[in-house]
Amino acid sequence: MLVEVCVQNLEAALVAQKAGADRIELCSELGLGGITPSFGLVKSAVKHLNIPIHVLVRPRAGDFVYSDFEFEAMTADVQAFKEIGVAGIVIGILDNDGAIDSARMTRVREETEGLHLTFHRAFDLLAEPMDSLDRLEGMEIDTILTSGQKKQASDGIPLLFELHYRAKTITVMPGGGIRPGNIAKFHKAGFAAIHFSGTTQVDPAAFPQNNERFTLSDLGHNTELRIQGEEVRQMIQSVK
Repeated sequence: MLVEVCVQNLEAALVAQKAGADRIELCSELGLGGITPSFGLVKSAVKHLNIPIHVLVRPRAGDFVYSDFEFEAMTADVQAFKEIGVAGIVIGILDNDGAIDSARMTRVREETEGLHLTFHRAFDLLAEPMDSLDRLEGMEIDTILTSGQKKQASDGIPLLFELHYRAKTITVMPGGGIRPGNIAKFHKAGFAAIHFSGTTQVDPAAFPQNNERFTLSDLGHNTELRIQGEEVRQMIQSVK
């Protein structure tokens, strides 16, 4: 079973690599569902990691319907990341009707020729998941990251099973709330890949507060998501 670990900094990426991850998804701001990481972070990851790096391209939090200016920035990011040697791109674009934006996804597929292309959890907002699976296969998308249209993948298993057995050329990769207590069920079900972050929230109260009048919480910096290396290692070992 291929294990993809989602990380938001180089330190976490190195922890995931050491724990035995097959590849990483690199993003920023996991607490917002992930947005595009900086070029500098991606370049450093390419320099220091020995496992494939897939990069999330999502210019902002919120929905997955993008303006022309946002799409222009997204394609520029894709080109820049491809040039420095990433192995894959993770992206999802919907139209104003909440369906797959086929024209833009086809453009992205053209821009990512030679790279692995994952359609991310924007898939979980689609009204017709089976038809959408067929459309993505027609675009030669490699992987769908999905929780089975539930908040947690463990609750979306019925749809995940349907997608998995219907898929012909695309890999259905469960993700969303994958933890030590439920990862084994996805392995036993025969899924070829799994996605998780292995993080926990760290309270900023654990950090030094040198100004009694103004704290991290006042800045809105309430928590940090930090990777748990031993937990990640145990999860990976359980499916290998």
